[in-house]
Amino acid sequence: MVEKVSITFKGGSVAVQKSPSLDLTSATMLFSLAAVWGGSFFFVEVALQEVPPLTITLHRVFWAVPVLGLIVRWHGIAFPTSLRVWGAYLIMGALNNAIPFSLIIWAQVHIDSGLAAILNATTAVFGAVIAGVLLSDERLSAQKLAGAVLGLAGVAFIMGRSALTGFDPRNLAQLAMLGAAVSYSFASVWGKSVLSGQPPLMNAFGMVTASSFLMVPIAVVFEGPPSGSLSLHVWAALIGIAVLSTALAYMLYFATLVRVGAANLMLVTLLIPPFAIVLGAQFLEEQMRPEAWTGFAIIALGFAVTDGRLFKRRSKR
Repeated sequence: MVEKVSITFKGGSVAVQKSPSLDLTSATMLFSLAAVWGGSFFFVEVALQEVPPLTITLHRVFWAVPVLGLIVRWHGIAFPTSLRVWGAYLIMGALNNAIPFSLIIWAQVHIDSGLAAILNATTAVFGAVIAGVLLSDERLSAQKLAGAVLGLAGVAFIMGRSALTGFDPRNLAQLAMLGAAVSYSFASVWGKSVLSGQPPLMNAFGMVTASSFLMVPIAVVFEGPPSGSLSLHVWAALIGIAVLSTALAYMLYFATLVRVGAANLMLVTLLIPPFAIVLGAQFLEEQMRPEAWTGFAIIALGFAVTDGRLFKRRSKR
């Protein structure tokens, strides 16, 4: 049986086989995707040693363009010639790349990579609510609202009472992470509504191309021309976030989607933070506060409520 599903993160839609369970290969692909996306938070921390936030965003999308372009050509996918399609890519590139990447990287100036990854995990919870409001075929339910409330409760627990009593750049950084999650959610709706007829890999290439076009003037105006005289480890981090955490991640995302389905693929949202936390602790000497772990548990519970499958299985038993 084949069902039509929509990409929840990165726009576009493909036909996939129903896959209610994960085999060893599928689980390996899922963990690999979580690793390359979790690694992006580590790469950002390294790059921030010498490169400002907006310029890191520019590097991330710019160097992914030739890689994805070669992949698109290798698959024999034709580049669209319609200005309407490229206009849609411009909006998609802003919502799914330029805005969230910039917010996340700026946030990591003030908070650790592991905490940023935990807050990023709210994307799936909030995305379900926004899709329910804006898309007629994805009904907004009490279950999704309850999941969103739990997600916000987890964020509030992480931020603590100090967020209400005083100014702290860390609080603004955590709010920036929520802004990135909301931007990803709107990108998902836009991709399903406007770009579902385009090949997924072409959507990925179109997004990074359009977001590169947006980020060049923004980065130059606010942070000056990018410097080429960087340390070797910083260049390695920039190439890593562009090639591994962006170009390769898109390829792995679509391949995993076809194999496991959209519902199972949402699990990657909860697998990303552990990878980011381990990398941060091992190489950056970061330590997570107890309230961050508790907040993550509440956000994970919100995801479980939004997804609903765990509770359906328990009711059947």
